[in-house]
Amino acid sequence: MNLLTLVGALPLVGAALIYLIPTKDSELVKKFALLVTSLVAIAAIFLAVGFDKSITSLQYAQSYSWIPTFNINFALGIDGISLVLILLSTILVPIVILATWNESEGGRWSVKTFYVLILILETMMVGVFAASDLFLFYVFFEAMLIPVYFLIGGYGTGNRSAAAVKFLLYSLFGGLLMLASVIGLYVIAGNQIGATFDLTQLATLEIDNQTENFLFLGFFIAFAIKAPLWPFHTWLPDAAKSATPGTSVLLLGVLDKVGTYGMIRFCLALFPDASKTFTPLIITLSVISIIYGAFMAIGQKDIKGLIAFTSISHFGFITMGIFAMTSQGMSGANLYMVNHGFSTAALFLVAGWMMSRRNSSTISDFGGLQRVTPVMAWSFFIAGMSGLALPGLSSFVSEFLVLVGTYTRYPVAAIIGTLGIVLAALYILIPIQKTLHGPITEGNENMKDLNLREKISIAPVIAIIVVMGFYPKPVLDLINPTSAKVVVDAGYSDPIAEVNK
Repeated sequence: MNLLTLVGALPLVGAALIYLIPTKDSELVKKFALLVTSLVAIAAIFLAVGFDKSITSLQYAQSYSWIPTFNINFALGIDGISLVLILLSTILVPIVILATWNESEGGRWSVKTFYVLILILETMMVGVFAASDLFLFYVFFEAMLIPVYFLIGGYGTGNRSAAAVKFLLYSLFGGLLMLASVIGLYVIAGNQIGATFDLTQLATLEIDNQTENFLFLGFFIAFAIKAPLWPFHTWLPDAAKSATPGTSVLLLGVLDKVGTYGMIRFCLALFPDASKTFTPLIITLSVISIIYGAFMAIGQKDIKGLIAFTSISHFGFITMGIFAMTSQGMSGANLYMVNHGFSTAALFLVAGWMMSRRNSSTISDFGGLQRVTPVMAWSFFIAGMSGLALPGLSSFVSEFLVLVGTYTRYPVAAIIGTLGIVLAALYILIPIQKTLHGPITEGNENMKDLNLREKISIAPVIAIIVVMGFYPKPVLDLINPTSAKVVVDAGYSDPIAEVNK
């Protein structure tokens, strides 16, 4: 067992140990879950310290025979892209637990069940980013639906059961399409190189164009649903509105990244010719997502719905950066996944505290908070400005790289995409003006500011947003070599700028 396996296994061991704690001792359950996830985050940091950023091949690799009849292996390994996403996942989980200390109360099941689901989900998140066997990836991809389904349906609010079912059905539909493509690849591999699910070997297959296109679509639609990309997005607003703030952080901050990660790891690597065929269509869908998500966010009256639709717009930028097929666009897309995770986490956590104090999620019910709760107001302001991609905050660097990388190959798409920046000013600044400024709305006069626990939990997120805005180099150093390799392996090279002599 190497360090990567330890990072993935620790939450599962912690979930098993939580069952030994008496159900009535909810405070001990919370403290133990926080301890376990903190240890996982520390182990993931050591994972990054020992990572050699000059190597583009998989590191911490290991493979054990799992189902020998079908040549299925329990194979793990990470590169720079998967490493930063594992870091994002493991850092956010303990922050979520500390920030949302009481949101497990009053659910359909016990507090203990809530944290068991969270820990199981963390193992699934690490596994899906580390799997180097296609069948193992598919198992993690589908298995993570189970804890999320129960977290939404069992501990959410409003029409939580319907939202949980809708999330599950959409995801299962995409998963079935991907399963058909996985089986197709397995059969083709059996006829050419011997039956295998090893990603390195599958990338060498020779597939006719029509078959490759169908296999590509099976993967891409599954990932587009997960991302979510327009028009496969409709499950997200319902899930985000019904889920607890902590669950929403993990859903939009981490799980959605599985979709865009899958596009890089599988769509481009396994189907380079089909990727070229469908790139114009995908770039078009990305631009639509940017504009559509922004316009829908502007019209939202519910703060959870606002954050959900801003994420649809942001994922349009991420997908556009991926399929721009330039090293800048690819690096920007990967950096955007990390930055969006922390920005969305800050927005949802602060919004959750606002809603719990006001017992409302309607934006118009929050007014004048800057006078009443200055720390909470400033936290929400910084998180919102990061979502706006304000220079000096984390999202600006990634959005700039995506647009520059896209412009060199698809200038029209990049120019239209910049309209999303203008619209972002509206969907962020208008809610900020309504919630933080102006006269104090009746009912907000005695609202309490952040307590010590809440300040401690939001501080590292705000710090990451600010530091990454001024100094993204450490993360880009991890991402850039792998991003460049992905572009080259897909059969592309960066466009050469023409210089007038």
